[in-house]
Amino acid sequence: MSAGDHQAGVATWQRRILPGELGRPEDRRRSARDWVVDVLALVVAWSIGAALLVDTWDQHGEAQAIADIVLGVAAGTLLWWRRPHPTAVAIAVSAMSAVSAVAAGPALVALFNAAIRSSRRGLVTVLGVGLVAAVVYSILYPDTQDPLAVSIVIGVLITGVIIGWGLFIRARRELVRSLRERAARLEAEQRLRVEQAREAERRRIAREMHDVLAHRVSLLSVHAGALEFRPDASPEEIAQAAGVIRATARAALEELRAIVGVLREGDEAGTEPPQPTLADVPALVDESRAAGMRIDLDRAGPLDAVPDAAGRAAYRIVQEGLTNARKHAPGAAVRVRVAVRDGAELEVVVVNRAPVAVPLPAAAEAEPGETLLPGAGSGLIGLRERVELAGGRLEHGPDAAGDFVLRATLPLET
Repeated sequence: MSAGDHQAGVATWQRRILPGELGRPEDRRRSARDWVVDVLALVVAWSIGAALLVDTWDQHGEAQAIADIVLGVAAGTLLWWRRPHPTAVAIAVSAMSAVSAVAAGPALVALFNAAIRSSRRGLVTVLGVGLVAAVVYSILYPDTQDPLAVSIVIGVLITGVIIGWGLFIRARRELVRSLRERAARLEAEQRLRVEQAREAERRRIAREMHDVLAHRVSLLSVHAGALEFRPDASPEEIAQAAGVIRATARAALEELRAIVGVLREGDEAGTEPPQPTLADVPALVDESRAAGMRIDLDRAGPLDAVPDAAGRAAYRIVQEGLTNARKHAPGAAVRVRVAVRDGAELEVVVVNRAPVAVPLPAAAEAEPGETLLPGAGSGLIGLRERVELAGGRLEHGPDAAGDFVLRATLPLET
C-alpha cells in the first residue's frame, strides 16, 4: 500500500470497487467500479428509452421520431459529465425527457445521480424540473389504457422513488466518509499522543541523567582537586582518594548505563532501575560528607508516611542542592532540612552557609581559571519542572544573611 492509500485508509483493491470520490482525496479519477457503472447505466437508460419509444411509436411522426432519437442520444452522452456537474446535467436531461421517450431513461439516471451529488438548492430545482417533465411527457404521450391522471401520478411516483433511492445512497456515502475522517483523526491523535509520550520520557530521562551525573561528577571533581592541590599528601591519602575516585566513577557509569538502558527497546537490561526515595537521603548526605563537605542534616515529622513520588522528588532536590554547593560554594557549611509540616506537605530546604552564595546562573559565568565547576542553570530549571509536576513550589536565591537557600514544598496528597 502506498503512502497516499495508507493515509486515505483505502487499499488499492478497495479503490477499484469503490466510487472514485471515496478513494484518495487527491485522486478523483474514475475507478474500475465507476467504469462498469457508467456502461451499465448507459445500457439500462437507453434500453428503457428504447422500450418507451416502441410503446409510443404510433404517437410519433417520422420527423418527431428522428428528433426523439437524437435527443435520447444527446441525453445519454451528457451522462458522462453527471459526476462533476450533477445539477446541470439533471436539469438538461430532464428537460429533454419531457418531449423525448428515449431521453426518459437517461433522465432517471440523471435524477438518481443528482440526489447523490447535488446541493440542497440544486436538488430542489432538479426535483421541480423532473416533476414538470413527468407531467408534460404524460400529456404528450397519453396512455391509451389508463386515464391521464393515473399516468401523471405514476410519473410523479417514479420520480420520487428515484430521488429517494439516491438520497439513501447519499446518506450511506456520507456516513462512510465521516467514519473514514474520524478514523484518520483518531490515528493522527494517537500519533500525537505517542510523540508527546516520547518527548515527555526524553525530558524525564534527561532530568535523571543530569541529577545523577552532576552529583557524581562533582564528587569526582572534589577528590581530583584534592589530589591536585595536595601534592605533598602521603601515599595512603593519595591511595584513599584514588579509590574514592574509582568507586565514584564506577557508580556513575553504572547509573548512566541503567538510565540509557531504558531507551533500548527489547533489551532485557533496559528495565528501569529502582528510583531513590526519601529514605536514601541520609546515604546521599554521608556520601557528600565523605567528599569533605560539612553538612548538617535535620529530619522532622512522620517521614515514613511520605508517598514515594514526593520522597523521590525530595531526594532529587537534596541531591541538586548538594551538587550546587560543591560547584559554587566549595568548603561552605550546608544545612539540609527535610520535614513534614501539618501532616499535609513536605518541606525540603538546602542552605549554603557561605559568606557569599552565588546562584547557579551567575556561577555559570565564572572565569575559566576559577575553581567553580561549570553550570548552565539547567539543574534548577529541571528541578522546578519536577516540583511543579508534583504539585509543589520551588524557591531559590540568597536570603537576608547572604546564604543561598533552595526551598521546595511538596504536597503529600495530589
